Formats: sequence, structure tokens, C-alpha cells
Amino acid sequence: MRIKLKCFGVCFATASALVGLLASFTSFGGSFPLPPESKREEFVESIHGEIITDPYRWLEESKSQETREWIDKQNEYFRSFLSKIPGRESIKARISELRRVDSVGIPTERGGRYFFSKLLAEDELSKIYYREGLDGEDKLLLEPFSFAEDGSINVGLEAISKDGELIAYSLRIGGADEVEVRLMNVSTGEDLKDVFPNMHFSEIYFTPDKKAMYYTNHLKEGPRVFYHVLGNDPKDDELIFGGEYGSEQFISIYLTDDGNYLLASVGYGWSKNDLFLCELRKDKGFKPVVTERDATFEGYIGGENLYILTNYMASRRRVCVAPLASPEIENWREIIPEGEDTLESISLVGGRIYGVYMHNATKILREFSSEGEFLRDVPLPALGSVAGMHGRWDSKEGFFSFSSFHTPPTIYRYEVASGEFHVWFKQEVPFDADKFEEKQVWFNSKDGTRVPMFVVHKKGINLDGNNPTLLTGYGGFNGSITPYFLGANALWLERAGVFATPNLRGGGEFGEEWHRAGMLDKKQNVFDDFISAAEWLIEEGYTNPQKLAIVGGSNGGLLVGAALTQRPELFRAVVCTYPLLDMLRYHKFLVGALWVPEYGNPEELEDFKYLRAYSPYHNVKEGVEYPAVLFVTGDFDTRVDPMHARKMTALLQWASASNPKEKPIILSYDTKAGHSGGLMMSEWVERETDEFLFLFWQLGLAE
Repeated sequence: MRIKLKCFGVCFATASALVGLLASFTSFGGSFPLPPESKREEFVESIHGEIITDPYRWLEESKSQETREWIDKQNEYFRSFLSKIPGRESIKARISELRRVDSVGIPTERGGRYFFSKLLAEDELSKIYYREGLDGEDKLLLEPFSFAEDGSINVGLEAISKDGELIAYSLRIGGADEVEVRLMNVSTGEDLKDVFPNMHFSEIYFTPDKKAMYYTNHLKEGPRVFYHVLGNDPKDDELIFGGEYGSEQFISIYLTDDGNYLLASVGYGWSKNDLFLCELRKDKGFKPVVTERDATFEGYIGGENLYILTNYMASRRRVCVAPLASPEIENWREIIPEGEDTLESISLVGGRIYGVYMHNATKILREFSSEGEFLRDVPLPALGSVAGMHGRWDSKEGFFSFSSFHTPPTIYRYEVASGEFHVWFKQEVPFDADKFEEKQVWFNSKDGTRVPMFVVHKKGINLDGNNPTLLTGYGGFNGSITPYFLGANALWLERAGVFATPNLRGGGEFGEEWHRAGMLDKKQNVFDDFISAAEWLIEEGYTNPQKLAIVGGSNGGLLVGAALTQRPELFRAVVCTYPLLDMLRYHKFLVGALWVPEYGNPEELEDFKYLRAYSPYHNVKEGVEYPAVLFVTGDFDTRVDPMHARKMTALLQWASASNPKEKPIILSYDTKAGHSGGLMMSEWVERETDEFLFLFWQLGLAE
């Protein structure tokens, strides 16, 4: 099964608005502080014959005393600035109501035990529970505060043995991607002596006899697959696959429940991968299933067959099957052909195939026989998003989750034989969905491409061009944006705001062609789509540039960074979280080399040309009136280096001609959080309150 390693960490920040102007900037603007000065160095270099200036190169050194002092001053500026804006307590109170609700993850059944995560309304961090049988009592298995009283460690369930007796669990410090993995006997609650520090993008599978495990680890030199005998020192684990691959590839694996087959996928970005299969009962040699084709192949094993979900010769994907005895591509047989809708994912449960289809950026769950015969559409409550069926090939049940803009996440238990399903868990959120409406609109991008967008707002909204509007997007890594429950964004809607999210090129909503139309030298299409979405909202009377805010994180942070540098007059405020912004050096930091197939390599001349053309950090111009910007990052972002936000903050503070007391450039830098979260619920509430407060004030809605 191909790893879903995406540059997500998408932080759809939240905001709110009231109809009418409640306070002006000048009423309290005079008391705002000015930003601290950042040292500028005369650093220049020649890249492909072009002179590139980088006055804040010194801010790449995260551990230097000079950088740490700079971070402290920026945080002090951030806190002193926001402390001057009224209305914080009312915002925080409502966000707490929306966030402090019970949440439960989709359960995994093994050996009659059901394992799942749960975050109760009063909890600060998610815990791991299990039940003996479907209707058993919830038993607490892992409590994060037992590992760190200050809440700095999160726990996660990584693997479960076939009989449900043994688990592998992770300890994540802050929001880092790297974790420590430990093993536990479920019945006794005792840890085994096996400990695996610094596991990175790992997958783990126990052998059926629980005497060993297979696992992946993305090391500095590249991804590797290891075989570990329980009780042995992990330092002595046998390397069984991946030794020839470098840091620009990634590997995922899948072990069958009977322990007979191990499937390995080697990814080269998000548009290409190879598949290998090892028949463990014979030897540990991996044989190629399909290699060196410019397409993606996701493998799933059911019975004695290998099922392959692929976009090879099918942009919107199809399903093929081959016997495990001869799985090579020449033996494949197509059983589910490409259709008008994009087949996003499949799962094998109860001897059947369940496919999640994308229909105009909403999801449909369809059931097929093992031979690809269409059986039924699984009825869903409304148009929205569904997590694919979770279960096993030989199980009689599956679980799936549904949500929409109006519907909080609901988990259903599905009976394969009858097709009946029942609510297993429904999240209860204090939000009156009947007061709001959503619509899907289509607009023309710069090159004439038709792009869809979801727009959500109160019923009976007045299209007078004056509505506070929050626009967000992603557009990359084949990731699809479908209707999801708004959570704290409900506050934005409750106060007459408009929420909009377009399905930009670079995503996977319309197949691989849509993805490739927004990557590499076509990345500018993504920014054009986003800017055209903003222009459409203005032209159709939803909002105006003084009432329009944009938000994006990670690859979405690159999106809003490009938008604010290319069209600064179009937006009033920007929230940019954990972003990529220096696209001439991104590949030199952390796991940036993984993204070269998506963005390009600036060390190659042709790639450099288009990266230089849109790189936000290199397109900031002195004397331009930029919108207000809140950058968010932290030390424990071990995926997108925080240097991007540090350098961009300093550069914009120096370059912007806007009044810094009206349109400030602010950095919120957390020394505990990172790309993978790492915050307690109370800390999440504080962060979202900061973002709301900033946007409320910028759109003229501070109390």
C-alpha cells in the first residue's frame, strides 16, 4: 500500500466576522508597538548566472544565540500586539465550546478486541482505549500524561498483532514527525524491552506468531525496511529492503495477516512508484511487480490475489487483479475500469472491494464484488466526505466515517453481508447547521480552466460586496479537499462570515491530469486558480479586498505566500502556517528532498527558472503595501523547516510600505509545536483564538 506521505499539516485557520463595522483601527491603533529590527547582511550568491540576495540567511541557523534572541523578540512583539486587541475572551469562550467535545477515532478490530483513540471534552490529549468485544466497556490502554506531566508527549497506536494481544505505540514529543516506538502486552499492560527511538514515517507489522516484526524507517540516508526479532537489540535488526534508495524516495509496506506475503512500495514523489512483492514462506527476496513506469500503483492483498489501484493508462484510476503466484504487470486483469469519477482509494473488507470515488469534489462509497462487479452505493447522509471502509479481507464488518460542512464526524459500523450500517459514534457539537447553506460554484481561472469551489454562509446572505470572507486552499501532492466539518470555523459562519475553499489544480479531485496541471513547471496554475477564486468572490458581490482574508498551511502556506506577493492588493489579511517560502533552498532542509518530484530541483536550470519566478521569499519587493500577515511555526516542525517563516517575517517587516500598526507582519513561534501538532487542547484553543482575533481585528470587527 503506497504511503500517503503528503506535505499536509493543513491548518485551515479560523476567523469570524460581524455585520457592520464595530470598531476602527484608529480608535486604538496608536498604542500598537512597532516590530523589532532584524539585522540585514550583505549576502549574495550567483545561481545559474543570476545574482540572488539573501539578507536573512543567518536566520537559517535555528540554534544560534542570535536566532534564539530574534525569536524571543518576535514572540514578545506578537504577544504585545495581540494584547492590545479587544474581544479575546468572547472568542476564546466560543472556540472552547466548539472544540471541547468528545471525539473518537475509527476503531480497528483484532482478535475480538476493538482499539481506538478517544479525546473526551474534558481531556487535554487523546488517549488510546480498547474494548473486549463490540459492546464491551472502554478500557484505558495509554494515557499520555503518564509519560510527561506537562503534556509535551502525545501517544499513538502504530500496530496491533493479529490476535490483539500485542501493540506497538508511539511517543511523539511536541509536533515532531520523529517518534519513539515501544511494544506492549495488552493483557498485562506491561512494556516489552524493545524500544525504537527516532522512527520516521514508519509502518510496523507483527508476524502472526508475535515473535518478530517488519518495519520501515526513513533514515537520513534514505528509507529502509527492517526485520526485528522481539527481544533483540534493534541496532542488530536485519536490513531486508531499500538499501539502494536515497533520501528523495520513500517506502511503505504491507504484511498479510497470515504472514506469507510482504508488499513494498517505493515512491518517487506523488506521481510515480514501484511495487515489489516478497513471498516470505519461501525466502526474503523481493521481486518486482511493476517498475519504471510514470504512474502510481497501490497494492492490496485479498486471499490469493493482488489488487492494484493505478492511474497507469487511466488518469482517474482503475483496479486490476493478478494472482500472487504471478503478480507481474503482464498478468494483470482489469476488473474495475476507469470511470467519469476519480477513484481515490480502495479497501478490501469481507471479501469485497470498497471504492471511494470523487464526484465533483464530494465523495461516494461504492461496493464491488471481488471480481469487480458493482453491487451498491453505500447510502450516505448527504454530500460530503467519507473515510474509506476500514476492516480486513476475512472480516464480516467494516467501519467508515462521514462528515460534511454541516455534519460533525460520525462513525458507522457496516455489516458486509446485509449492507446495513449503524452509528458507532457521533460527535455532538453545539452548532445549529440549519442556519447555514453551502453551494458549489464554478469559476474560470486565468487560462480559462473551469475550477470548482465550495462556498458556505448563513442563509439569506446579502451579496453587497461587504461580507467578511475567509478563503483557504491547498493545491498539491495529489491531495483532495472535500467537504469537512468546520469545527471552530463555525464561529466564522455564526457571525455572518463567508467560508470558501476552491479545488485547485495540483490536487487529486479530478485525477492525475489535474494533479500534474499544478506541479513542477505548472505550479503557477495553482496560484492563478486561487487568485481567480478571490476575484470571483469579489465580482459576485460576496466580499471586497478589505474584507477578504486568506489562510493556508504547509504547501497551503506556500499558496498564500505566493498569493500575497503576487497580488498584495487583493487581500486584507493572511494567516500562513508552517509554510514553504524559500523555494530556492527548500530541498536542503529536513525532508525537503522528498518534494523535488513535486516542486522541482532549483539546482537544475530549467527548474530554477520557474521556482525563482514564484518563490515568495524572492519576490518580496521593497516599498509595496502588503496585507497584514500572521506567520505560525515552531521548533518541532521537523518536516518544513521553520527557517522559511523566520526569514519571510524579517523580510516583510523590512520591505512592507504598509503602516505596521494597521497591517503588521507578526510571527507566532512555538517552541513545543510542529507540523504534526503536539499541543494540548487548551493550547489549540489559545492558538485558534490568536488567529481569530488577528483576523477579526484586520477585517474591522474587533470589539
